[in-house]
Amino acid sequence: MRLLALLLLLGLALGQGFPAGVFGLAFREEGGAWVYEGEGVRLVYVPGVGWAEPLGDWPAPERERLPLGVLRDLGYFQVPEASARFGSQGRAFRLVLDLPGPAAMPPQEGMAREGLRLRLPYLAPKALEAPWPKGVSASVRLLPQGTELTLSAPGKLLRYRLFPLNDPPRLVLDLYPLAPEVEEVLAPGVRYREVWAFAPEPLRLYLVEAEKGRLLPVGTPGKRALPKDLAPGALAVLNGGYFDPKTGTPIGLWVQDGVTVSYPFGRAALFWDGFTFFLGLPRFEAVVAGSRGERVRVGVNASRARYTAHTVPGPVGREGEEVALVRGDRVEALFPAPAELPAGAWALAFPKGAPPFPLAVGERLSLYGRLDPPFRYALEGGPLLLWEGQYAFDPAKENFKDPRPLQAVAPQAAVAWTREGRLWLLVSEPTTPGVLARALLARGAWNALRMDGGGSAQLWVKGVLRSPYQGSPRPVVSALALFAP
Repeated sequence: MRLLALLLLLGLALGQGFPAGVFGLAFREEGGAWVYEGEGVRLVYVPGVGWAEPLGDWPAPERERLPLGVLRDLGYFQVPEASARFGSQGRAFRLVLDLPGPAAMPPQEGMAREGLRLRLPYLAPKALEAPWPKGVSASVRLLPQGTELTLSAPGKLLRYRLFPLNDPPRLVLDLYPLAPEVEEVLAPGVRYREVWAFAPEPLRLYLVEAEKGRLLPVGTPGKRALPKDLAPGALAVLNGGYFDPKTGTPIGLWVQDGVTVSYPFGRAALFWDGFTFFLGLPRFEAVVAGSRGERVRVGVNASRARYTAHTVPGPVGREGEEVALVRGDRVEALFPAPAELPAGAWALAFPKGAPPFPLAVGERLSLYGRLDPPFRYALEGGPLLLWEGQYAFDPAKENFKDPRPLQAVAPQAAVAWTREGRLWLLVSEPTTPGVLARALLARGAWNALRMDGGGSAQLWVKGVLRSPYQGSPRPVVSALALFAP
């Protein structure tokens, strides 16, 4: 195939002909004449005499090699002629036909395993010169109805997009030679998959798909470990939600077997009982109780109110407020806001000089909270990617103050499920959350939530890291562990 391509290039450069097969014609010798036949055409050339039929003063062929001009002058081609250019567009090989007029075909796209045949409704001789990407070989034929490309890529998937552009008129072919998809059965109703999604560029997803099983949030606040070590014996473990990198304090809601481990931070969360899942912003009721039985409802973290409980280390409270620092259900100190909240403590912010009830250092102060409605398990992540089959990525609706991490191209971890109820625990190759949302929607996801990205994004399958990452896996505080049904 490479030798044929070289000969075609040489022939084009020297103004010589092409093998008759390039034009869809068969060649044979008959009674000392050279005969070219097919596609409703029969041409005969007698060496030393000239063309026998049809009559005409055309250049002489070289046995099976036939000059393009002969067929062009004969009117063999029934489509306009277009020039061609080649290049790269991301991971795609791009072939561009510069057209003599408006494009004569609608957009097309598709994917095939190892081989693909396309017909371009233009005569494009320069397509014979195309430097096809590594692993792809091509047979190009110039036929009456257009240029036919027969592409072969053993061991690969071929994804293509063919679309017209105007001003000036062009026809663009983007070709993606892709690694094959993978599927492995892990347990009844559970399988590991590596698949492609398109948004519209190809994006590889590493996912565990489960029709049944037991999903549990695992981990311990303040302690970090690799996801696989948080759930020995699990079929699959996906990194969980966010945490403070200095202290390992969870950031966001975490409900473990009905007990609130960590409080909401104003971002979307995953809720579930058994194998029924929901997504949304937590509806959470929090109450602070004093030593003499006083109780008052409070906001939590980003959900501010007149009285607000803060559970994430860092600056808390605003100018004009006071802060009660609480450790071990005892008021440790009272400060003007803003104040620094250390790990292992929480704080109550209130208007200066107006606590909900009398507070003093050493007095008991307790924080209680519950989901409404209650769920046995919950884990906050965010942002929301998909909601009931619709693109829903909008970080401004959630408590993301720094947009840069959500704009970075990095591996993304997510939980998703289909309308039929198949759960996906997945990590993508490097991309942005917005692109991942579109890719999951194109792949058939119904709901999806980002869990984290970058070095934290990890999918472990039976103790082996299956998602790609350059560098050492990062210990995390929480994870989602899927156990066999």
